[in-house]
Amino acid sequence: MRYEVKADATLVNGKVFFDMTSAEGEDAIDGIKVDRRGNLYVSGPGGLWVISSEGKHLGTIIAPKHIHNMAWGDEDGQTLYLCARSGLYRMRLGIAGAGRAETAKQ
Repeated sequence: MRYEVKADATLVNGKVFFDMTSAEGEDAIDGIKVDRRGNLYVSGPGGLWVISSEGKHLGTIIAPKHIHNMAWGDEDGQTLYLCARSGLYRMRLGIAGAGRAETAKQ
């Protein structure tokens, strides 16, 4: 869901942001992270879903094991570390995670 936040911190105008209930697979939605462009990285059925800030499915990253959570790392913030039940993977991306130090490349 996506909501507008009012000045008093209440939420209004809820709308479906993205619906993956019809996705094949039994893996539950788990970790969510955001990059500097506002794209979401969501652990979901079949892999790590990348969803634009407008709610468009940009693609799915398939790892050897189901990813449960992830974190941005390295000095430039452009490495995504993927945590699975029995493994830790990493991948270099062309963008840093949101909230990384201002010195991180964009």
